[in-house]
Amino acid sequence: MPATFHNAFPLRSGRVHEVSGPASVSFAAIAGATVRSKGLWVREGWQSEQLNPIALSHFMTPADILIAQTRDQIDSLAVAEEALKDGSVGFVIIEITRPLDLREGRRLQLAAKAGRTTGLCLIPEGMGSNAAETRWNATPLFDPQRKDSTLMRWEINKNKSGTIGAWNVRWDQETRRLHVVPPAGK
Repeated sequence: MPATFHNAFPLRSGRVHEVSGPASVSFAAIAGATVRSKGLWVREGWQSEQLNPIALSHFMTPADILIAQTRDQIDSLAVAEEALKDGSVGFVIIEITRPLDLREGRRLQLAAKAGRTTGLCLIPEGMGSNAAETRWNATPLFDPQRKDSTLMRWEINKNKSGTIGAWNVRWDQETRRLHVVPPAGK
C-alpha cells in the first residue's frame, strides 16, 4: 500500500523526527510553519553558517521562532529536551552535529511526549537515531517553469507508524501552504 502524503505530514506531535539532505533547512522551516505555533530552533554557536530570520519569513513570521545558540551538542540536547518537555512551544528544531546514541534519542522522545511537542532533528547524512519516529531526506529539484524554484523531493525512509514514500512538494509563499506536485510529465 503506497503511503499518502497527508498520513506522513505534518509531522506527528508528541514525537521527534529527523531530516537530512540539502533541503533539510527548508523542510524544517515548512514543518515549523505547519504547526502554526511559536517554536524554538537550537543550534551550536560555533557553526559558521547562520540562520537568517528574514529568510525564514518566507515560511513563518520571524517573531514566531526563537533561535538558541549553544556551546556544544550536549547543551543543545539539554535545551531541546527542556523545551520539548515544557510544551510552551509547538515545535523544537535541533541541529545535530554528531550521531545521537539511543539514550539521547529516547530522552528527546520522552520529553516530546510529555510536552506534546513536535521535535525535528536536522541530521547529517547517515547519522539517524533508532529512537526517531520518522526519518526524511529533503532535496531540491530544478523546475524550469519557475525562476524561483521551490520544488523539493521529500522522501520518508523510516516511519514507525506507517509506510514509506516520496513526494515532490512546493511551498507557496503567498498562501503559506505546501502543495504536493506530480512529477514532470504526469
